[in-house]
Amino acid sequence: MNNKEGNNKRSGARPTSSRPSSNKPKPAMQKRAQGPKKAKINTKAVEVVSDKVEKKPNQAPKRPKVKDEIRLNKYIANSGACSRRDADIYIQSGNVKVNGIPVTEMGYMVKPGDTVNFDGATLTPEKKVYILLNKPKNFTTALDEGQEFRNVLELVKGSTTSKIAAVGRMDKNTTGLLLFTNDTDMIRKFSLPSQKSSKIYQVSLDKNLKFEDLEKISKGLVLDGHRVFVEDVSYIEGEAKSEIGLKLRSSNVKVVRAIFEHFKYDVLRIDRVSFAGLTKKNLPRGNWRLLTEQEIINLKNLK
Repeated sequence: MNNKEGNNKRSGARPTSSRPSSNKPKPAMQKRAQGPKKAKINTKAVEVVSDKVEKKPNQAPKRPKVKDEIRLNKYIANSGACSRRDADIYIQSGNVKVNGIPVTEMGYMVKPGDTVNFDGATLTPEKKVYILLNKPKNFTTALDEGQEFRNVLELVKGSTTSKIAAVGRMDKNTTGLLLFTNDTDMIRKFSLPSQKSSKIYQVSLDKNLKFEDLEKISKGLVLDGHRVFVEDVSYIEGEAKSEIGLKLRSSNVKVVRAIFEHFKYDVLRIDRVSFAGLTKKNLPRGNWRLLTEQEIINLKNLK
């Protein structure tokens, strides 16, 4: 045998042997045994519940509101003893007692049947009174001593024993509707510039109102740096062009006069024919009447 051949046989590459490949899919791995799932806890919900249950220290429980109860300072003001602001000072200084106990708490509510002692005197709250007057000429709302003209309070004398005041002001030449009341909240309400109830005036001028001036007034104007909004202005049907109807929100009669004087007209007379929905119907000049319950509700609901 040739050695070379023998060497070739021994050194020849060994055939590679491999296991036959299998086309069968591998079996799926078995899932690990799992216990029952734990329920997730909503921490936010727990916090909300705990907040509702847990009470803050020294927190007084809210008591239900009693019908017809009223703030102490308003109770004092309604009795005519002083204003609300002054009542707060008396309360803070310990000069007010409720049912014999000194009260210094601001916002304390007085219930029906409570006895309020103010600076040594027992208060009796007045019933609210609302009186509508059709004011004649030559009476004024001014309270100055030695005045030439009589005060409007003379015209409603005997209508009530309560201390009442006029809502707004009227000079001697202005006639028409004037409201009186002892309701300080209502007086303050109709004194605010933001008050939105309408008032209607019949204005008599010294000469006919030019149409171009009427149009200018209808668009509103600026008086003393303040914008005046006019809801409506028109000639009165069947009357001379010097008789004008004016509708606006202000209850200040001086504003009415200033509007026409701004356009160089002299105002001879002003008659308020409507006030916040109230009219002169069945109310002759110089007479007064009490408001109905519905009229009072309407006034209180006005913004």
